[in-house]
Amino acid sequence: MAHNIHFNENNGKHSFFSVKQKAWHGLGQILDDHPTSAEAIQQAGLDYTVEKVPLYTGAGPERIALTGSTDDSVLIQVPNFFASVRTDSCKPLGVVGKDYQIVQNQDAFTFFDAIAQAEGIRYETAGALGDGERIFITAKMPGEIRVGKDDLIERYIFLTNSHDGSGSITAAFTPIRIVCQNTLNAALDNKSSVVRIRHTSGAQQRLAQAHSIMGLASRRSEQSEAVFNRWAKVRISDPELKKLIAMAMAPNHETLGNLRDGSVELLSSQFLNTVEDVYEYALTSPSQNLPTTAGTVFGAYNAVTGYYQNVRNFKTDEDKVKSLYLGGTAQLRGQSAFNFCEHFANGALILN
Repeated sequence: MAHNIHFNENNGKHSFFSVKQKAWHGLGQILDDHPTSAEAIQQAGLDYTVEKVPLYTGAGPERIALTGSTDDSVLIQVPNFFASVRTDSCKPLGVVGKDYQIVQNQDAFTFFDAIAQAEGIRYETAGALGDGERIFITAKMPGEIRVGKDDLIERYIFLTNSHDGSGSITAAFTPIRIVCQNTLNAALDNKSSVVRIRHTSGAQQRLAQAHSIMGLASRRSEQSEAVFNRWAKVRISDPELKKLIAMAMAPNHETLGNLRDGSVELLSSQFLNTVEDVYEYALTSPSQNLPTTAGTVFGAYNAVTGYYQNVRNFKTDEDKVKSLYLGGTAQLRGQSAFNFCEHFANGALILN
């Protein structure tokens, strides 16, 4: 997988840091201890600001018609639209509307700073993608989710912010299984497991209030531990496992209908090959041979989520982040796997 970590030409460093672990692709800074927010911003290369600047049209018949001039120095400002620009490099990051309010990188860290000391939260990774148009922060919460005797899941909060107008500030509880660094961030009920803050007036004030996710994270931890431990005791045969994987990986209702009808001849070879890859991961990965996962519903769920985390190739790191955390394919398939596993564990799904 190619990386898309921003390279800062001014200081010759990649905009990424990680604590005590090898940074992505060997890039970025590896720290011996958890940094303060000020240190994290500096080490991750996020110590830049962004501003909105007016947009202007270039040469063209419309300009001539409006101004009556062919002078290339005559420009017309585009109403209601602006470019978001890094002030250190003057690189444009995107086009935004007049109501778009920039939330600076330093402001994004205030989400954690307001609760870090009291709750024992520690910054684990942070970085910038592309030209710095998207930043991300992961902060580790104290305590762990325990499945069985010694299958541990660490508790994280993941926050991402964009400067290109592509999305809202997003903060979410993200449990990660230690043995294979597998993200298990499915929603456990109909309530949102994500805090989203739009880039409009008052965004900074709402960001300061987003510590409410801590209460959400605590509830999610308790729910996850109960669900995963229950799944770890429910057996699933290999044929049932393969059928559940196929249903979870189905990209649309048509594929799911063909699976339920047994119309395998109508399924694409690409889809069938992907199902085989996930099934192989389920049976051969060392992380799938623990008492909690071998032949269990918990193992079935980890097979789908672990495939995207540890096997599937992505073109860039940004593609992987979007797929895993920002509503992309990996997150959608993981949610589907969660739903099917819960139905199977409750006896509401018969796989034959």
